[in-house]
Amino acid sequence: MIARLLALIAAAFAAGTAFASAGSFEARADVRAFIDEMVQRHGFVAKELEFLFSHARSRDAVLRAIAPPKAPRERSWLAYRARFVNPTRIQGGVAFWSRHAKTLARAAQEHGVPEEIIVAIIGVETLYGRQTGAFRVVDSLATLAFDYPPRAAFFRSELEQYLLLARDEAFDVFSVRGSYAGAIGIPQFMPGSIRRYAVDYDGNATIDLSRSAADAIGSVANFLRAHGWRRGEAIWAPARVVGEAHRDLLEAGIRPTTAVADLRGVEPGAGATLAPDAQVALIALESPDAATEYRLGLENFYVLTRYNRSSLYASAVADLAAALRAARRPRRH
Repeated sequence: MIARLLALIAAAFAAGTAFASAGSFEARADVRAFIDEMVQRHGFVAKELEFLFSHARSRDAVLRAIAPPKAPRERSWLAYRARFVNPTRIQGGVAFWSRHAKTLARAAQEHGVPEEIIVAIIGVETLYGRQTGAFRVVDSLATLAFDYPPRAAFFRSELEQYLLLARDEAFDVFSVRGSYAGAIGIPQFMPGSIRRYAVDYDGNATIDLSRSAADAIGSVANFLRAHGWRRGEAIWAPARVVGEAHRDLLEAGIRPTTAVADLRGVEPGAGATLAPDAQVALIALESPDAATEYRLGLENFYVLTRYNRSSLYASAVADLAAALRAARRPRRH
C-alpha cells in the first residue's frame, strides 16, 4: 500500500513523463525535514518522496502569479467585478444551469445552497470547467510550500494533503494540473478540501472533480453547507455610512459580529430588510475612480469567503449569482 505511490511515480517516469532537474528540491534541508515528517506521521517511504522531490520543480511563474497586485486598478472593485459579472459568464452560467438543472436542484434541496450560488462559484473559478489551470499541481504546491514564506505553512499542509490524496486514490502525482495555487478541477478545490468535502454526486463510486460536473456541483454545495451556509437567508444588504464611526466596523473584519441595532455610523440602504438582532459585518468595496460601495455582509457572505478569503470574491459571486437568477427567470409578455 505505501509503496504504491513510488510505483506510480516510477511508472510515469518510465512511460516518458517529462521531468526537469533544474530547480528541483531534493537537496534542500527544509524539504528533507518535510520528508522526515511525512515518513513519521503517515508512514511514507523516504525513497518515494526523495524521488518525487528530485523531479518536482520550483516555478517562478507560480511566485509571480501569487504576488499581491501593485497597481491600484488591479485592486479596484469595479474592475474585479467586471471580470466575472459580464455577458460571457452570465450566458455560460445559464447554459451550465440548463444542462445540469436536475443535479443543481437536488444539491439545493439537500444542502440548502441556491442553485445560482453553486453555478456562480463554478463560473468565477473556472468559467464552468473551461479554465481549470495548466500548472502541475505538485510543482505549484512545492514552490509555495518552500519558496513562498508568507504562506508556507498553509501550502506545506496542502502539499501534505495532496500526497495523501495521491496515495489514497492511486493516481500519478505528476499528472494532475491545476491553478498556480494548486487548486484542482471544475470547482478549484485545494487538496485538503478534496479530502474533506468532495463527494461522489453522480453515483459512479468515484470522485472526479476534473470531469464530473455532478461531482463538482455536489462538492461545492457540501463545502458551503459544512462551513455554515444558512438555508433561505440573504447574503448581504446595501449600506450607507455617515461620518467616521463606521471605520471601527471596518477594522473588525468580515466576520459578522455586530447586531444591526448596534451599528454606529452605518445604516442599511434602500430596500434592506434586516432584523435588529441580525449579525453583520461592514464591507467596503473600493475603486480608485468611483465612490466606495458599502455592504452589510451576513453569515452567508462570510461562508463565501471560506471558499476564497476575499470580500471582493464573495461580492462577485453574489452579484454573478443574482445576474444568473435574473437571466434565467422567465420573461413576462
